Amino acid sequence: MTNAPPEQPPAISAVVIGRNEGTRLLACLASLQPQVQRLIYVDSGSSDGSVAAARSLGVEVVALDMTRPFTAARARNAGLAELSTQEGFVQLVDGDCEVDAAWIPQAAEFLRQNPRVAVVCGRRRERFPEASIYNQICDAEWDTPIGEALACGGDALMRLSALRAVSGYREDLIAGEEPELCLRLRREGWKIWRLEAEMTLHDAQMTRFRQWWIRSRRAGYAFAAGAALHGKAQERHWVKETRRAVLWGMVLPGSALLLAMLFSPWALLLLLLYPLQLLRLSPRLGLRPALFSILGKLAESTGIAEHFWHRLHGTHRKIMEYKQPR
Repeated sequence: MTNAPPEQPPAISAVVIGRNEGTRLLACLASLQPQVQRLIYVDSGSSDGSVAAARSLGVEVVALDMTRPFTAARARNAGLAELSTQEGFVQLVDGDCEVDAAWIPQAAEFLRQNPRVAVVCGRRRERFPEASIYNQICDAEWDTPIGEALACGGDALMRLSALRAVSGYREDLIAGEEPELCLRLRREGWKIWRLEAEMTLHDAQMTRFRQWWIRSRRAGYAFAAGAALHGKAQERHWVKETRRAVLWGMVLPGSALLLAMLFSPWALLLLLLYPLQLLRLSPRLGLRPALFSILGKLAESTGIAEHFWHRLHGTHRKIMEYKQPR
């Protein structure tokens, strides 16, 4: 009687996407190289030497055809296509993130022990939260509950077989592609899990109000796109978020101004609902985050309006970039 050979652990690869990430990309790739068997960088038209820098580290590089509309989802699918003959796990990472040295072994073991879990993510932190209120907002946004989750963000360890079962990311989404992917995975019986573990350090480099406004506007666009795709299904995907942004960003200010012009200036008292909302949110979020939560609804509503405009005219919006090249 011969002993069966020990089971080989699943292969672990990584797909990094980026555009003009400079030193952030180099830190990202260096953090991954000791942790994965195969490392693929998908570049989306960088002009800062990212492609050459990645190749100098021995990383496989896929340069996207930028004559076609670009989305992060398309870039991720291009990287996954390079793994079409492989099994195992893949770490998806944005090029402005550095992966914790203990993350992938811990996450991979969780996937091995839980065969119905397709995606596992951990704590993404902002590298410089003290640099601006906008970075602080990002850091708080990523502090999501531990345990089974509805979705992940851009950084996560995923099971390749599960990704193939749902045909990967939806490439026409300019934002919000991860929650949409996770929704389709959950429909197929897969689970999404958030571990209490450090995963990545993110460098938002968001120091100006305009950057934050663009990012919030992009979120509104994603809400509307997600609701248009899956809002009528039982999950009611992003319907609540879309309605909330429309209410606070469009209906309330628009109604107050219209009623004031048509009937009485007293209608402007409706705008007092904003400071009341600030008082309601401040004990839980803090004063400044609560203020930006309310302002964010105005930005999100413009993104929602953009989505419906493009949908009405049968066009597609280009990506919204808020970061500056480094």
